Amino acid sequence: MRTQTLTLEQARSLPRWRQPVTLLMLMAAAMPIAFATWSALLNNFVIEMAGFTGVEIGWLHSVRELPGFLAIGVILLIMFFREQTLLVFNLGLLGAATAMTAWFPSLGGILTITMLSSIGFHYYETVNQSLQLQWIDRARAPQMLGWLMAVGSGASLVAYGLLVVTWKTFDLSYNFVYLASGGFTLAVAIFAWALYPKFESPEPQLKTFVLRRRYWLYYALQAMAGARRQIFVVFAAFMMVERFGFEVHEVTALFMINFLANMVFAPLMGRAVGKWGERNALAFEYIGLALVFLAYGGIYYFGWGVALAAALYVIDHMFFALAFALKTYFQKIADIPDIAPTAAVAFTINHVAAVFLPALLGYLWVTSPGGVFLLAAAMAIGSLTLALMIPRHPEKGHETVFAGLAVSPAE
Repeated sequence: MRTQTLTLEQARSLPRWRQPVTLLMLMAAAMPIAFATWSALLNNFVIEMAGFTGVEIGWLHSVRELPGFLAIGVILLIMFFREQTLLVFNLGLLGAATAMTAWFPSLGGILTITMLSSIGFHYYETVNQSLQLQWIDRARAPQMLGWLMAVGSGASLVAYGLLVVTWKTFDLSYNFVYLASGGFTLAVAIFAWALYPKFESPEPQLKTFVLRRRYWLYYALQAMAGARRQIFVVFAAFMMVERFGFEVHEVTALFMINFLANMVFAPLMGRAVGKWGERNALAFEYIGLALVFLAYGGIYYFGWGVALAAALYVIDHMFFALAFALKTYFQKIADIPDIAPTAAVAFTINHVAAVFLPALLGYLWVTSPGGVFLLAAAMAIGSLTLALMIPRHPEKGHETVFAGLAVSPAE
């Protein structure tokens, strides 16, 4: 069964649970069980067990993002392995590394195990984005990507709900939770490897480095998204623990609210992107994020309280859910054979700033936390400027409003 190879057309005759989209759904549910649980426990774990400050947490996230910067290595790997094989293997690596996290409660140990889990996560995400755009029909992509996001949020919600209910009740240890969540993700990877056939995409992917001038706007948006998102990922949750003293179950409860909101709104956002287009969706996201980051800064400059901080965290997370509009924008302008190598290039571009920004901002954080969030607001405004260059109906040869003006002044 493992060696069976089917085209996407042939796969339609399979039982629904063994079809390509179902595999994507299974992966979407399994990955956040390990990654999101790791994220929920991380700030408390490193502060309590290793005495981290803003400096160490900045270095940790710079190390964590290094494999994302090296995601271009996927191009080399797909010369020898199927993308589907890489997808499953890296999901398993993420699960295994997460399971072992609590075994190394020191700066060196945490950095090492973080590097392994990060390789699994970033290479999984690179291939996953590629296969989503190859396996899902373009007309269905916005709504289907919204549903995939909702599935991941739902799985995380279940895991977090169990964590909130059981953490204090049963006095759980970091080791137990990391073992359980990482072990589950590893088990799903083994299941997917054993029981799903290999699916052939409609067109073979280029196995060379691809950097095309006509994709420049997509590359620029990816670079800005990576820089801006790092500030949220690294410092927003860290603020809740350091400034407001959130405990594990409180941080997890906040994460649960995020995922519950995404379960409800992600499919609606997918429908909205399909109706209103990527330009409007991304512009709405970036305006919202700029306002949220300015309000984060106000927490430090004006002493605004914990209730506002928690509300902003949820709203922030919801705006980031619209980021899949970048995927559908690229799907519309790309040559199909470019999808896999460009996913790797884009992931690397997305992580250029992520390699050095957390460490540098860690030093700014200890002197001016509000300044970190003001910088993020400026980045959101820069992203808005770029998003307004997307045409209302992007396609190959019409990748930006400037190309549209050259082809059709009426656009």
